[in-house]
Amino acid sequence: MNLYVQLLSVVILGNCLACGTVESSNPAVPVQERASTESLPASKDRQIAVFAGGCFWGVEAVFESIKGVSDVKSGYSGGTAKTANYDEVSDGTTAHAEAVQITFDPAVVSYEQLLEVFFKVAHDPTELNRQGPDTGPQYRSAIFFTNDEQKRLTQNYIEKLGAAKTYPKPIVTQVVALEKFYDAEAYHQDYLPQNLDSPYIIAHDLPKLENLKKQFPALYVKK
Repeated sequence: MNLYVQLLSVVILGNCLACGTVESSNPAVPVQERASTESLPASKDRQIAVFAGGCFWGVEAVFESIKGVSDVKSGYSGGTAKTANYDEVSDGTTAHAEAVQITFDPAVVSYEQLLEVFFKVAHDPTELNRQGPDTGPQYRSAIFFTNDEQKRLTQNYIEKLGAAKTYPKPIVTQVVALEKFYDAEAYHQDYLPQNLDSPYIIAHDLPKLENLKKQFPALYVKK
């Protein structure tokens, strides 16, 4: 199937190809049997950032392609429920958002640079409770800061974007403290490189990687 036909199939199917509707032979693993990484210790050469910007497949792939990032995990954060798995998050019963946890070396890539990529490449911060064909609060834009410095830098950056009128609509990104991050199911991890022929990936996520290469060539690393 060529690219034109694949893109047409996306238009026809619409939300049927929304993030996470892929069927998997891997059943949802109870959260207590998966890692909860809300309190990973920071160090001089290792810090954690947690962002939510719609379907985690493409957001994960963007940050995995950045110099100085050593690990990116797809998962869930921001809800009131003490459990998180795909079915419950998708039903809206947990208030969690699809998110990514980024482990990075601040000597190579700064938190401010990660913010810039998040706002300019990884998603549209003006869309409320949706990204592209994916709708619902689980696809909301949010930053879960891990310390006061991240909170300050995030708020300052959003104010800077607003003052510059970078977007035609207001930024709706939530800025809230990280409480817990629950790893998503195994079949969601590294989803993009394993599904390059997926119409959803072609239409919605590969363009993000192209924009990353164009806008941030010094940060881009092919993985």
